[in-house]
Amino acid sequence: MRHGFIKCAAGTPEITVGDCWGNAGRIMEVIRKAHEEEVRFLVLPELCITGYTCGDLFFQQRLLDGALESLTEIVKATEGLRMIVLVGLPVSVAGKLYNCAAVIYEGEILGFVPKSCLPNYGEFMEARYFAPAPRENTDIMIGDKEYPFGSKLLFVCKDMPMFAFGVEICEDLWAPVPPSCSHCGQGATIIGNLSASNEVIGKDKYRRQLVAHQSAKLICGYVYAGAGKGESTMDLVFAGHNLIAENGAVLEESPLFSGKLAISEIDVLRLDGERRRMCAISSLNGEQCGYRKILFDMPLSDTRLTRTFARTPFVPDETLELGKRCETILNIQALGLVKRLEHTGSNCVVIGISGGLDSSLALLVCANAMDIMSRPRKDIIAVTMPGLGTTERTRGNAERLAEHVGASLMTVSIRDSVMQHFKDIGHDPEDHAVVYENAQARERTQILMDLANKYGGIMVGPGDLSELALGFATYNGDHMSMYGVNASVPKTLVRHMIRHYADNTENEELKTVLYDILDTPVSPELLPPVDGEIAQQTESIIGPYELHDFFLYYAIRWAFPPSKTFRIAREAFRGIYSDDEIIKWLRIFYKRFFNSQYKRSCMPDGPKVGTVSLSPRGDWRMPSDATAAEWLREIEAY
Repeated sequence: MRHGFIKCAAGTPEITVGDCWGNAGRIMEVIRKAHEEEVRFLVLPELCITGYTCGDLFFQQRLLDGALESLTEIVKATEGLRMIVLVGLPVSVAGKLYNCAAVIYEGEILGFVPKSCLPNYGEFMEARYFAPAPRENTDIMIGDKEYPFGSKLLFVCKDMPMFAFGVEICEDLWAPVPPSCSHCGQGATIIGNLSASNEVIGKDKYRRQLVAHQSAKLICGYVYAGAGKGESTMDLVFAGHNLIAENGAVLEESPLFSGKLAISEIDVLRLDGERRRMCAISSLNGEQCGYRKILFDMPLSDTRLTRTFARTPFVPDETLELGKRCETILNIQALGLVKRLEHTGSNCVVIGISGGLDSSLALLVCANAMDIMSRPRKDIIAVTMPGLGTTERTRGNAERLAEHVGASLMTVSIRDSVMQHFKDIGHDPEDHAVVYENAQARERTQILMDLANKYGGIMVGPGDLSELALGFATYNGDHMSMYGVNASVPKTLVRHMIRHYADNTENEELKTVLYDILDTPVSPELLPPVDGEIAQQTESIIGPYELHDFFLYYAIRWAFPPSKTFRIAREAFRGIYSDDEIIKWLRIFYKRFFNSQYKRSCMPDGPKVGTVSLSPRGDWRMPSDATAAEWLREIEAY
């Protein structure tokens, strides 16, 4: 449970219709298996103590008594397990029968939640047997004890209040406004759904979409348990479809007809943070009247993680989805540039090309923009500016790239102008300190902006999101442009976009150049080459971009604390980076991120393409003089 991870499960016991005691034994077996997996929140199917398909047997008092007697045994079996269990059964209250979920914890019943929406169409005829949930909560007497009863019950963990859950039953989810909307409006981060949805062709896909959509709409976790083997097959078959979703993503599901537990960890800390960021859930507070909160005491413990974390969270795993994303991003970038060109009435775009990843992508974006505008690609002025660290490999790639894209190529050497600048300010050219590097970057920016003025165009900047996060750009050098097309594209995605372009172009010469650019070490090339080879490799200075992009996604997008970011990075990069290496680069990430805000505070305009953007006009507003002390203090604890 630490760091907000709640291990959840949806299970389907094999039942026999009408055999409450036998069903209780099999339910307890599922509970035992879930406990072995360290589950803290278990959802079982609708009416699973009796069976959903009992028909008119629900009118039999013996069945109802047997259900309550069996529930007592199930409750006893949960003592010492530290696990919430939701189990379905019929409950008679004041002459009415309700389809209920019993909420159990540590040998106690916390409450009963009746079903609100009763299907009475097609194969369903629940209104024949059951009454819908009453509008108001009440207490009911079972044996010699009173229990909370109603559809407006919210169950909250004392030690972790963000672990709060509500309950709905099957058809409740299919309703136009499900009870879960109100539950989440009151603070529920997890919804448990006890279901008996029969299987027909295509229904599993719809069910999966429905669960995922509800979890996205409510920014919640959703645990759905479906009835399965043992239900009557007189007219229907049930597949035991179990699903766990979080904020639109299906974390785990059981294969149809398998009877397997679906187990995963729902991150309630992430959900809680996203709700605070979006402020959207507050719009659901209209149903707060009449809600009752029931506290339970579940001590915090470490959760063994089974869910996986992609090493490149900005890059989809599936090849088809990655291709679609690359095409969409390229179009967003190009259309953003098109609008800027039309607004300014520009004659051309001016772009510096280095033979590196970022400028290559920016050039491809410019080419796409020209195609959209039906303008010749010669209106792209691609400028190579060989300097004190330029190698023949990168210069050659830059020139060939411009040629095969169809841009107008211009070469302006900065060697003499930079050496004159060193002389003017009294700097020794043998001193390769920061002024040696930054003077070159600023000279290049001056050339590009002046060329844009000369030809009536705008200068397009290639700087990417990862560089903005780490401040790895020269202030008023490559940091500045008239429009930054890569401003919200992280380095790991830049690489995939170029590879996608190379894989799909019919221009074999362009393909060859792009592949070689992909194989070239990332470098600003500001220090003199060694034996003709690149002497300055970015990732040996600031750390691996795959780690920094991972940190950027979780530490900034999701606002995870350093300890949690470290934990999931250790899971994602197990066997690739040691704990010490991850801590080292995480420390550098926070230091550089905080120290570089002043560069982001005046960054150029550029299109947002994903969920993470550091634009001071949009997603990220931060004081330039804020300190990282609090975050670094947590890191030092390791």
